[in-house]
Amino acid sequence: MQKYQLIATAAAGVEALVGKELRELGYQTQVENGRVRFEGTMSDVLRTNLWLRIADRVKIVVGEFDARNFDELFEQTKALAWEDLLPLDANFPVEGKSHHSQLHHVPTVQAMVKKAIVERLSQVYHRRTLLPETGATYPLEVAIAKDHVLLTLDTSGSSLFKRGYRQAKGGAPLKENLAAALVSLAHWFPDNPFVDPVCGSGTIPIEAALIGYNIAPGLNREFAAERWVNLVPAGLSDDLRDAALDAADYDVELDITGYDIDGQMIEIAKANARAAGLSQAITFKQLAVKDWHTDKLNGVLVANPPYGERLSDLASVRELYRQMGQLYRAMPTWSKYILTADLEFETYYGAPATKRRKLYNGALRTDLFQYWGKRQR
Repeated sequence: MQKYQLIATAAAGVEALVGKELRELGYQTQVENGRVRFEGTMSDVLRTNLWLRIADRVKIVVGEFDARNFDELFEQTKALAWEDLLPLDANFPVEGKSHHSQLHHVPTVQAMVKKAIVERLSQVYHRRTLLPETGATYPLEVAIAKDHVLLTLDTSGSSLFKRGYRQAKGGAPLKENLAAALVSLAHWFPDNPFVDPVCGSGTIPIEAALIGYNIAPGLNREFAAERWVNLVPAGLSDDLRDAALDAADYDVELDITGYDIDGQMIEIAKANARAAGLSQAITFKQLAVKDWHTDKLNGVLVANPPYGERLSDLASVRELYRQMGQLYRAMPTWSKYILTADLEFETYYGAPATKRRKLYNGALRTDLFQYWGKRQR
């Protein structure tokens, strides 16, 4: 089976986590800003789409070159063997972006790449009329940075954070892959208690349960590449999905709880957990942060509390941080991981973090404040 140069794209700040995921799946990696490079066959393409929890997309690298004018862009794009990837009836939309480059007008860049591919395929397939583009979709991207052109084929389709279980969401939902990143950074083991005290629509507890049971996060959705009959052998997708189903371990006993002060959000969280097939794995309860107490030891707490971005909300949010500090400082065996855009969080929590890590919730810069517990044996 043919090998491809592949890229797993990632949000800023979590590239190393995606690299770790890929290495644990058995791939050699090269971590870069916003992406991790690796190589593999079409089987690996589908497998990584199924199993990567933190990445955004898996892409095939079609070509890379430098171009400072449209003639160079056109000729070098046309020189690539597009017929190895795109059948005669392929629908191939071209997205584009450009940063710090001579070719900065993105619509023209997209149009030029599209024209070059059409001309190449028309010659290969001996077509004098327009290509039909009535078949499966092959999403292409041209990305130019400092005059370096990267042409990729997106195998995922919609972003990998769209797991397929989210029935409803709250006002400021956390993307599923960022929630998975938070669980990964918390170094939680499934034999320890796990709590989200401000769970909202339940994304963090659900991602923890998926990890705890070793359930492939992409099982409940489809990927663009699964419709590419010219590239994907018949039955390959079903075989990989069956293998993923067999890898899940539902015999693990999990202690995962999500709390929220808003009863409506708790109902939404329960609906999302049901859609993920995890309603028995997670306990959701309506409860305010200040009213939670536990005698359990060696737990992990991961929270994405309100950020207080509007000035009118800031006082109440910082009161919440103060309540968290009062309560959690009395839990020395628990590790606490709290994500917020309020860089003064430590002041109101009442203690400096053991470690801080910069992450991005969409375009918003946030910090993960980490308070490591002292495990009691």
